[in-house]
Amino acid sequence: MRIAWLTAAAVIAVDVAACAPAAGGDHPRPAARQAAIARTRPPATLAPSRPAASPVIQVTGAPSGVKAKGAVLADAASGQVLWGRDLGTERPMASVTKVMTALLVLESGNLGQQIRVPKAAFDYAWKYGGETAALHPGDRLTAQQLLAALLLPSGADAAYTLANAYGPGLDAFVARMNATAVKMGMTHTHFTSPDGLPYPTGTATYSTPSDLLTLGLAAMRYPVFRSIVDLRFYHLPKGHGHHQYWWDNTDGLIGSYQGAVGIKTGYTDAARHCLLFEAVRNGRTLIGAVLGSPATGPAAGAQDAEKMLNWGFRLRPRAPAASPG
Repeated sequence: MRIAWLTAAAVIAVDVAACAPAAGGDHPRPAARQAAIARTRPPATLAPSRPAASPVIQVTGAPSGVKAKGAVLADAASGQVLWGRDLGTERPMASVTKVMTALLVLESGNLGQQIRVPKAAFDYAWKYGGETAALHPGDRLTAQQLLAALLLPSGADAAYTLANAYGPGLDAFVARMNATAVKMGMTHTHFTSPDGLPYPTGTATYSTPSDLLTLGLAAMRYPVFRSIVDLRFYHLPKGHGHHQYWWDNTDGLIGSYQGAVGIKTGYTDAARHCLLFEAVRNGRTLIGAVLGSPATGPAAGAQDAEKMLNWGFRLRPRAPAASPG
């Protein structure tokens, strides 16, 4: 099953004027919500989205107070870019990388297969100082359970385990990531790992706001992916072949911003705070990304995203053009 590639060039109708640079607590969700993670195949082959014949949203002004070095906000249904900053500038994206890792796993399918967590996954995360899902070497988890470990607590150990199984091996998997980026038209994106850790240098894995928009649109078309990134937490009881796990979502928008449905956080010293995000309100779905939000606190990326979303949801639909005659 192939992914329906959504390239920025083919999907997004850019409003040039709009893209000019611009001067509580968590509550557990019911268990039924967690169980709603769909056991579905990747979606049937989807025709690539086409640019809107004309902008569908009237853009006025720009979001204020956004501190990210690079950013984009778009209407997910039409692909219309509402606002952007340095859309084509390459910057490190940290753990937002894991969205591509998840996308390749979803494309490959067989999400019910049991995968043994190798000890090397623990050693790898420890060596490079990555966040982990605290996976126990020797445990056997399904690929779908490992996707939750990858996307919610941002586990580098889960990234290693999935890449090792689906590559097979890290080198083969990373080569697939880069080949896939090329096929998707993400010409300013490069991967050196399945997790975005800063090696061999802090800027070796990079992308742009435009390319990440393409990636987010593609990933969010998979029901399994959507059902995971929308969770505040995931509890996996102890079972045959594995320990008990409890994974919280690192995305500060989930549970705190009305309508937020994902997608993925990232942070390294070089990348600063990064966030690929989507939210839905009153029938409008907005998707965006921030790269390089300053290290003023763990919620810096989410704060930039909130400012962009609040502005975007206030925009009015564009009135239809009058018929000639």
